[in-house]
Amino acid sequence: MFRKLAAVFLAAATLLLGGCGYNTLQSQDEGIKASWSEVLNQYQRRADLVPNLVNTVKGYAAQEEKVLTEVTRARASVAGIKATPELINDPAAFQKFQAAQSELSGALSRLMLVVENYPNLKSDALFRDLQSQLEGTENRITVARNRYIKTVQEYNTTVRQFPTNLTAMIFGHNVKPNFAVADEATVSKPPTVDFAKPAPAQK
Repeated sequence: MFRKLAAVFLAAATLLLGGCGYNTLQSQDEGIKASWSEVLNQYQRRADLVPNLVNTVKGYAAQEEKVLTEVTRARASVAGIKATPELINDPAAFQKFQAAQSELSGALSRLMLVVENYPNLKSDALFRDLQSQLEGTENRITVARNRYIKTVQEYNTTVRQFPTNLTAMIFGHNVKPNFAVADEATVSKPPTVDFAKPAPAQK
């Protein structure tokens, strides 16, 4: 008899939790974790390219020490942030992570502009391969970030809407930090190098 009552209670609880959005919250939370993992994967791919890119540029343009140092320092800053899954639940840590990645994006863009002054470097097969890999990775980062943005927007909407907001409060589901959609065009814009343009004269 007790087992039957327990089974009935469990079935009723399952239906209630499903009806109040519990299952939706769990599903969307898992979706956020998956999309965040992809963001981290692509950022790591970019970070892994940086040392070879810097060394290749240094071989042709060692005098561009300032820009090379900026890229190296920005990569070190990114590497110094422990990008754990818990980071997406900490707005301050998330902001710090985003700022570090934006700094690296800017440093890489400046490096690509400097490269325009060195025709021999632009024609180097290794550099061209690295530059192609970088552009491809930046595109993947943009796709991954946009996917994360949409996933978090859906989750945050569920957390705020009635009656699922009551379920969210009971089970400790809070809104998660997100990348700024308005900044996507600039923050995640891949560094571009137009090899068709003539390089400026070297100083």
